[in-house]
Amino acid sequence: MKRLLLAGAALALAPSPALADTLFENVDGISITPDGKVDRFAAMVVDDEGRITELLDFGDGPEGEIDYLEDMKGAHVVPGFVDSHAHVMALGLGTMTLDLSQTRSLEEALALIADYAAKYPERPWLLGHGWNQEQWGLGRFPTAAELDAVVGDRPVWLSRIDGHAGWANSAALAAAEITAETRDPVGGRILRIGNGREPAGVLIDAAMAPVDAAVPPPLPEDREQALFAAQKIFFEHGITAVADMGTSLADWMSYRRAGDAGWLQMRIMAYAGDLGEMLLIGGTGPTLWLYDDKLRMGGIKVWLDGALGSRGARLKTAYADDPANLGIDVTSGTQLRNIMSRASLDEFQVAIHAIGDAANAEALAAIDELAAEYPGERRWRIEHAQIVDPADIARFGKHDVIASMQPVHMTSDRLMAEARLGPDRLAGAYAWRAISEAGALLAFGSASPVEPVDVLAGLATAISRQDAAGEPAGGWMPEQRLSREQALAAYTAAGAYAGYAEGRFGSLQVGERADFVVLDNDPLLTSPEQLRNTRVLQTWVAGRRVFPAQ
Repeated sequence: MKRLLLAGAALALAPSPALADTLFENVDGISITPDGKVDRFAAMVVDDEGRITELLDFGDGPEGEIDYLEDMKGAHVVPGFVDSHAHVMALGLGTMTLDLSQTRSLEEALALIADYAAKYPERPWLLGHGWNQEQWGLGRFPTAAELDAVVGDRPVWLSRIDGHAGWANSAALAAAEITAETRDPVGGRILRIGNGREPAGVLIDAAMAPVDAAVPPPLPEDREQALFAAQKIFFEHGITAVADMGTSLADWMSYRRAGDAGWLQMRIMAYAGDLGEMLLIGGTGPTLWLYDDKLRMGGIKVWLDGALGSRGARLKTAYADDPANLGIDVTSGTQLRNIMSRASLDEFQVAIHAIGDAANAEALAAIDELAAEYPGERRWRIEHAQIVDPADIARFGKHDVIASMQPVHMTSDRLMAEARLGPDRLAGAYAWRAISEAGALLAFGSASPVEPVDVLAGLATAISRQDAAGEPAGGWMPEQRLSREQALAAYTAAGAYAGYAEGRFGSLQVGERADFVVLDNDPLLTSPEQLRNTRVLQTWVAGRRVFPAQ
């Protein structure tokens, strides 16, 4: 029955019959370049392959014959949004597990977990995501004993909001054979009870692997359902292309099955989660663009450190709220250089996860070294670049590094960052303008499901440095605000460029695919508050409407 439901739902996103030349007229259109140069247009002609053949000013007519006409009735049209850092399958699978992201206390989370266990008594494992002890005001991490009190009959495994820590009950720890004798793995940490050796229930970064391995993997039909759910979420928010960070072989095959069946409509720029799977999928180099520019394996995502919330981000100076802790090296400097070298030998792109200032310094140093050995346009990417030593910011411009950042992280993490770092170490935190002015290209994303899929909230944050409540007054470190044009470029054309997709989509230029979003406000002429309240009315991919489904 599940497969039949999925097949029926897929038909809603299946492409409509091939178009001939279509004129989209009466448009308030915006075309944009990666560096934020804007061109306005009033109409566009799209051919039967979904490519733009003409952009027309007000009063101009098309050069050739038009087969179909779409009157857009003065709609505000911008390029389809590009989410430059997301986890497609995790987002989709998250819709099938327990979501704790909105809980405001440990007690509320435990009550939800108990209800979930009662609702699904047949499930051998209870899985969930999204907990955040900072949001709970807990002042510590939760424990296995607290989980045992509500579910003790089967394993429970819940990932933290950032994906860099997991909360297990005793049954899950036992299933993974994690005991007092288990040592911390390289690149990970097992939190212990007091000063002893007994596992407390929270595992950080590489220490999560044994529990992950013990969890029964999703079935192929589960992955298909997850991909369909994720695609629907992206389209509802005007996102037509995603850089999928950490694509596994199972993920890739799910995307291929969707493409073969004709219901893969979003564009996925895939970055493998490890070297072996990158080489298995790509072979001698990045794959060709498949399914009319819908799918490509282009490189590898390397985890250099952990996250700030779980105190795994690698810092130059110890955490202000944990003076014995410098964070975690998930990947050593030597390993990073070896991976970068192997990937570069076959022209694969490298995207380096670096959150702490020590990790960013390491990534920049490795890029500097490898750039000499592998010259040419490599488009080295640093993912997140959240905390950077001001002394290192200029290095982003040396090799045209792409800073793939997530504006909403700033509003989510602001108070935590102040606690983790102290007031004297914030000058290079979420420093969008400074990194851009150093010469780096900014490519923005959500890191979903870590953050909600909401580009308009990201745009508002980027230009205001404030959250949805308008806090803090005047913006947090307001000198790091961006212009509206810079922010929109980072969510569109620059995101496409960051994935070697310029000329294919991202800008609304002649020759590109007609991927666009219809909004009820002009994003370049509205206040941050208006941006947050702006609605996505329609989403189009290659000249075909995919939201609302036809």
